[in-house]
Amino acid sequence: MTSPQTCSALARAFGEPLTGTAPYARTWVAVEQPGPWGRQALTDSHLDPAVGTALERWADGTGVTVLLIRRPGRHADVHRPEPHSVLIAHTAPGGAWLERMWVADPAELLSLDAAALERGIRPGIGDPESGVLVLVCTNGRRDRCCAVHGRRLALALAADHPGRVWECSHLGGHRFAPTAAFLPGGVVYGQLGHDGAERAWVAAAEGRLVLDGLRGRSWLSPIAQAADGAVRRFATVDGLAALTVSEPSVRASGAWTVDVSHVDGRGWTVSIEAGQSTPARPESCGKAAVTPRLWHVTGLVTR
Repeated sequence: MTSPQTCSALARAFGEPLTGTAPYARTWVAVEQPGPWGRQALTDSHLDPAVGTALERWADGTGVTVLLIRRPGRHADVHRPEPHSVLIAHTAPGGAWLERMWVADPAELLSLDAAALERGIRPGIGDPESGVLVLVCTNGRRDRCCAVHGRRLALALAADHPGRVWECSHLGGHRFAPTAAFLPGGVVYGQLGHDGAERAWVAAAEGRLVLDGLRGRSWLSPIAQAADGAVRRFATVDGLAALTVSEPSVRASGAWTVDVSHVDGRGWTVSIEAGQSTPARPESCGKAAVTPRLWHVTGLVTR
């Protein structure tokens, strides 16, 4: 039974909105590294910390996010000599793709052009992957909610979809555990039960998303994620590539406006302001209480 004081239990109890909380990643690079992970997985695991630091710098300033992944299950504290599996997923709506490659040393990834990967240029040295892959955050050293709830979800999904599910390092939003990213579409969900995850899986396979538990599309910035989610709820739009979302523009009041267009010609202008979710509570287990940021949709006008 989850303690009422865990960060995920408190987020559920206070009904904290999930929309606009997905990590920003136009392209994901997920590197297999079995064994235990520390709080900062790239530099605190059996991966050479110098290589982990170099990968962080390689992706810095781009829309590329680097994660560690491992197969669901128990993780012995051992090194594995086999090549590392690497998943590269570009999340552009209507142009998403997924490739898998294998490297003897993850330092080999540093020869790739991160800016080109962000733009969706395939590296061309891996094998195309079809279908859905799911990354479930299980970084327990970062937060115990991810360890407990994330691992349970990863094991359940892996039993139904062998070889298509990976545990991953930090996805952000521990308080929304279990949280998962569906690739290659880059749709991130939180507070996922097994049934909800299966519905999300079916939707991803059909080029759709579901609104329950939706944190956002990683292709978009958090403010744009909030606008995307607002329009999808207002107009009942579930097609992943059905909406085009503009970059937010700042008004003199300090609020933002975002233009959202549908492939059928419809359009909306969404007004958004930053706010705080109250009452104060930890964003992560063991941390000091804060009032997490949220996005208020203050207007939605059909153009």
